[in-house]
Amino acid sequence: MVASSVARVPLHTSAEANRRIEAQIAESVRWHAAHPEGIDQRLQELDEEWDIERMLQANASTLAFIGVALGATLDRRWLALPALVTAFLFQHAIQGWCPPLPILRNWGFRTEHEIDTERYALKALRGDFGPIGPGPHNRDTRASHALQAARL
Repeated sequence: MVASSVARVPLHTSAEANRRIEAQIAESVRWHAAHPEGIDQRLQELDEEWDIERMLQANASTLAFIGVALGATLDRRWLALPALVTAFLFQHAIQGWCPPLPILRNWGFRTEHEIDTERYALKALRGDFGPIGPGPHNRDTRASHALQAARL
């Protein structure tokens, strides 16, 4: 089964890990609704955050390179490592799952879409897209409106 690009990683992630990631996003937006002076710093942090795809690509290329180097210098059987890694990377591209995915998701690595949800909610709080929510004095409701707008 081939899932959509946005849904494929969360579909292959435990419900608990998905809830934890969603809660982290919501908490960040709520906190920044009450502390808008920190939004610019958080947006910079989000620009530097590695998403799950980047981490998997870095992991796979490192293991493949090590396998090729060991296969060329020590023993040809090491060439099985890059073959296995590239097969798992292909499986991830098609299905959204590979062996390191559950570990990385439990460590908190998020999809680009999840990072963008937080990013656009914070930009909405900052006023980049115009006014939101019922008013600036009701911070939690503004956070809920910003999150809802970011998920559209």
